[in-house]
Amino acid sequence: MVPLNELTAKTLLSNQILTEVFDQEDELCRAELLASLGLKAAELKVKTEFREMVAAYKRVEKEMKRQEKERTNQPCILDNWTNFKGPYDNMQCKEWLATEGGICLKNPSTGYTDILACYHPILPIERLKNLETGEEQIKLAYKRNGRWEEIIIPKTMVTSANKIVSLSGRGIAVTSENAKYLVRYLADVENANEEHIAVQYSTSKLGWIRNGFLPYDTEIVFDGDARFRQIAESVAQVGSRNKWFEHVLELRNTGRIEVKFMLAASFSSVLVQPLNGLPFFVDLWGESEGGKSVSTMVATSIWADPAENAYIKDYKGTEVGLEAISDLLNNLPLILDDTSKKNRKIEDNFEGLVYDLCSGKGKTRSNKDLGLNRESHWKNCILTNGERPLNSYVTQGGAINRILELECGLRVFKDVSRTLEIIKGNYGFAGREFIDAIKEIGWEKIKKIQKDFMQQLADDEKMQKQSLSLSIILTADKIATEYLFKDGEQISLEEAKEVLIDRNELSDNERCYQFILDKIAMNPARFDMQNENTEKWGVIENGYAIVYATAFTALCKEGGFSRASFLSWANRKGLIQAESSGKKMDKVKSFKGNKVRCVFLKLNDDADKDGFVKVDQAENSIL
Repeated sequence: MVPLNELTAKTLLSNQILTEVFDQEDELCRAELLASLGLKAAELKVKTEFREMVAAYKRVEKEMKRQEKERTNQPCILDNWTNFKGPYDNMQCKEWLATEGGICLKNPSTGYTDILACYHPILPIERLKNLETGEEQIKLAYKRNGRWEEIIIPKTMVTSANKIVSLSGRGIAVTSENAKYLVRYLADVENANEEHIAVQYSTSKLGWIRNGFLPYDTEIVFDGDARFRQIAESVAQVGSRNKWFEHVLELRNTGRIEVKFMLAASFSSVLVQPLNGLPFFVDLWGESEGGKSVSTMVATSIWADPAENAYIKDYKGTEVGLEAISDLLNNLPLILDDTSKKNRKIEDNFEGLVYDLCSGKGKTRSNKDLGLNRESHWKNCILTNGERPLNSYVTQGGAINRILELECGLRVFKDVSRTLEIIKGNYGFAGREFIDAIKEIGWEKIKKIQKDFMQQLADDEKMQKQSLSLSIILTADKIATEYLFKDGEQISLEEAKEVLIDRNELSDNERCYQFILDKIAMNPARFDMQNENTEKWGVIENGYAIVYATAFTALCKEGGFSRASFLSWANRKGLIQAESSGKKMDKVKSFKGNKVRCVFLKLNDDADKDGFVKVDQAENSIL
């Protein structure tokens, strides 16, 4: 062999050198030579190339040994290897005989290899460890009809003979007869090759994971539920980046706020968690044929396939299903089409659904083993659309506070067919570039941008939570405008403020007061003691509606308001006459000798003795 000090990079990587090394029968001598050559390779800066050459020689040597065993027909019972043709390295399989013809075991009773584990090649090739739960899944490779397939399944499925039979539905030849032997074979292969089977960290969530963003720039792989794999796989870059950007620039340059706002909301979803925001709804509502669904699809195409049955979902599923999808998306936007398409269960508790989705976490549920399932959680923006405003389906101010409403005008798109054709064939590029822009800017600067917007939106008459959500949207819009579109079409502060709700409009107690006043005005006969044909609610005297306590409770319940909360608020505002002791919010009044507890509710200051408000003639005139 050439002396080490005379070796060059070229001679070190030649076949002659490595052939001489691998011809050494003494394993210790061979190891010493390889170590010395490895140090020389590092010195010559060809360490990686040398390692690859050594690995190739080892594979050839292994294959030669396998072929020699086949020729002699004397497989080693204690140290056997899988002998499958294909892209996977041979693995130790202990006493199993694993060939293209199947996987067998010697039967001690008969002396023949007649115990069958599987009719075709199969082996474990990777372990996946979930970051959220710590649970493992395993990737199996199996060969059917001359073709290799891969499948990822929970580890528990291959450790139980009862569970592994379900893999027959995926094309693996396993029955109740050979199930226990297949379980044993897979366990033997995994344990015998523990150092060679890679452990891949995985997650069932998209978005910000550790220091990366799945699925763009992280080595962590997705191992989510097969039911939602279609959603995860729809988040991809397809078609032409330039076609998408050119068309979206056209749409933004029309000046229509609908497209710009929905785009900004979609971008903003990935900022909610880093900016310590809470999930919120952005609802685009308006008449049919205006462009609501297409605007939503354009916003979807930032990240994923906007076609039907891909990324966009609707309200036809269950609350549990929507929680699971939200958990999967994590920081990517949840996009729900058409609020009118609701199943009965969701419709009956729609307000609860809004609260749950905006809480950012699912309900705690137990599993069949009486343990607790992993709690679902997410931090994102929820985009939706419908012919009616979303807040018309809810009554509580807390729910309305989590919704930003935007009315959709007529004919947002000049050529709907062209827009749909472009975004369905070209999508997913803007999302990746937006993540790159975020990393380039840095979170410190982004947080300052958001804080500046928050200060500009600060207004005692507007709700704080809505202002926080809107500031995140405006931050996303600024980043997208300056780093992606570069068209100067940034949403103005005045345009943005149009979606905010006044504090007084949002107050549950203000709305309860107005609701009861409206009911009183709509039912004058119920306060007319001369009318004996109608059930009475009370009387109107001296600027007060004196309402029977029972009728008042029913009115609050009808409107979905809290009686106790309203009366406490109304007492502080001086809108009711409470008992002199202050312990009760109602008082006793005598009606024809009968004493009844009533709520004394003050009417509007400009109401007459019957509770009606006078309207100026000019205001009421018809032009």
